[in-house]
Amino acid sequence: MSEIGFGLVLDVADPDTLAPFWAEALHYSVVGGVGNYVMLRPEGRSGPRLLLQKVKEGRTGKNRMHLDIDAADIDAEVNRLEALGARRLENGEVKEHGHRWVVMADPEGNEFCVGES
Repeated sequence: MSEIGFGLVLDVADPDTLAPFWAEALHYSVVGGVGNYVMLRPEGRSGPRLLLQKVKEGRTGKNRMHLDIDAADIDAEVNRLEALGARRLENGEVKEHGHRWVVMADPEGNEFCVGES
């Protein structure tokens, strides 16, 4: 069986402005951009590429898919991400099925979660 890779595409209003946030948040590097796209890749490790794609239409509801960031220290990671421009979407944290996480949004309002690794 041959190896396959995969990438994620995030629809955004301004990929050039949002790329530095996601690069820092995920410890990725901005590979470059062309037209309506900016590509990010993991720094020194394997993982999916992240393509930020400029779209004209704004969000109308909850994202159908979102990123989860795993962290050994959720509170420290939430603070780090808030310093980069993210914000909490709910007060406190969510606890379910023996796990806890914090629901957040990037500077454009795209949801993601920070949970225990």
